[in-house]
Amino acid sequence: MTEGEEVVVVTRNTPTTYYVEGDRASGFEYELIRAFAREYNMRISIKVAFSLPELLDILASGEAHLAAAGLSQSASRDARFVASNPYLYQQPLVVYKSGALRPRSLDALAGRDIVVLAGSVHVETLSALQQDLPELAWREIHATDSLELMQLVTDEKADLAIVDSIEFSIQQQLLPRVVAAMEIGDSTPNVWYLTQDEHSEASLGLVNQFIARATEQGQIAQLKQEHFGRWEHASRVGSLIFQRKMRDDLPKWQPMLEQVAEEYQMDWRLLAAMAYQESNWNPNARSHTGVRGMMMLTRATASELGVEDRTDPLQSLRGGARFFKTLLRRLPSDIEEPDRTFLALAAYNIGMGHLEDARIMTQRAGGDPHLWPDVRAHLPKLQNPNHFPMTKFGFAEGEQAVTYVDNIRHYEGLLSFQNLPEHRISPPIQVDALFPAYLWQAPLPVL
Repeated sequence: MTEGEEVVVVTRNTPTTYYVEGDRASGFEYELIRAFAREYNMRISIKVAFSLPELLDILASGEAHLAAAGLSQSASRDARFVASNPYLYQQPLVVYKSGALRPRSLDALAGRDIVVLAGSVHVETLSALQQDLPELAWREIHATDSLELMQLVTDEKADLAIVDSIEFSIQQQLLPRVVAAMEIGDSTPNVWYLTQDEHSEASLGLVNQFIARATEQGQIAQLKQEHFGRWEHASRVGSLIFQRKMRDDLPKWQPMLEQVAEEYQMDWRLLAAMAYQESNWNPNARSHTGVRGMMMLTRATASELGVEDRTDPLQSLRGGARFFKTLLRRLPSDIEEPDRTFLALAAYNIGMGHLEDARIMTQRAGGDPHLWPDVRAHLPKLQNPNHFPMTKFGFAEGEQAVTYVDNIRHYEGLLSFQNLPEHRISPPIQVDALFPAYLWQAPLPVL
C-alpha cells in the first residue's frame, strides 16, 4: 500500500460505518477512508462484508489491504493482523428491553439469554467472565452490526445484548425500547487493521501518520460530530413517537414527498424530515404566529412562492421545497456539503438575515462561518441581550434554530436507517479519491 496506488478496503454496511443515504454513500468510516485516500492520492475499492468473521476472513485472505469497520482492538486480532493507532474509543454495554428485568451486576447475567455478534471482542469478554461464572452462556449471532441484536431484544427473542456505546446511541433511535443496563469490561479502542505482509510496516506508517494528523487537526472530531452528533440530544420519547408516525402516517404521504423531492432535486427523506419537524405531517397544522400547512409557510412567503392554499399538502410541500432551494442558492458558493444544507435549514427557521448575523459573530470569534458546527455554537447568542443588540437584524430565537436543525438531522437519519437490515450492500464499490464520479449498480457517489 503506497501513495498513488489502489487500496482495497473491507468494511460493514452499518449506520456507524458505511451506508447509502439517498443516492450518496455516507458513514463515519467511509468519510475517514475518503480523507485517507485524498491524503495519499490513492484510489480506493470498497468491499462490504456481512458479518465480522467474513470481514476478518476477507482481510486474512489478502482480498483487502485494510479493514476500516469500527473494529475494537483485541489480542486475538492483533495476533492475526497489524493494528493502527486508535482513532475512537467505545464502551461495551449490556442492554435490555425497557420494562423487563434489568441486570445490575455481572452475577445477574448468569442464566439470562444473551446475544452477541459472532466474531466480536464481546465474545472474548464473556469467555473471560465465564471462568468465574460457569452458568454464564450466550448465543453468537452472525450479523453485520448490533441492530440485529437489539431487534432480537425488542422482539423479546433475547433477554440481553452486548453492544458498543456509539452503535447503541444511534441504534437506540431506531429501537428506542432498548435501554442500557450497565457497562461491561473496559473502554476499547477502535483501530484499522492491515494484512501482515512485507509491506505492512510501510503501510502502517502511512495510516498512523494520517490518523495522527486527522486527530491533531480536528478532522476526526468533526467527522464524529457530523455523523454521531445528530443523536446527542434526541429523546427516546421523541423517537418512539416518530417511529409510530413512520408506521402509521408516512405511507400516506411518502409518494407525494418523493414526487416533490424529485421535482426539486432533493432527497425525499430530507423533505420528509422537514415536513415532520414543521407540522408532524399535518396539512392543517397552524401555529399561534399564523404560519400554516405541512411546511408551515407564512402568508407572505406563500404569496411570494405562488402557494394559493397553504393547507393543500402538495402546494405546501412544493412551496417549502422551492423556498429551501432558494436559501441554498443564496448561501456563498464556497460553502460545501453537508454544512450548506444545515445552514440553509437554519435560515429556513430564522431567516437568512439572522443566519448571516450568526455567521458574522462566528467569524469575529475566530470560527469558520462556512462550517455548521462553528455557526451552531454562536446561533444562541442571537437571543442574548449582550449580543443581539449589536447585530444587523437584532433578536432571533437562535437556540430554536439549533434544535430545528438537530431534529431534522435526527429524523432524516431515522428515515435513512429504517430499512438498513433488509437492504445490505453486496457488490464491491470502486471509489476514486481523485475525481468525483457516480458509480454502483444504482448511482453511488464516490470521491
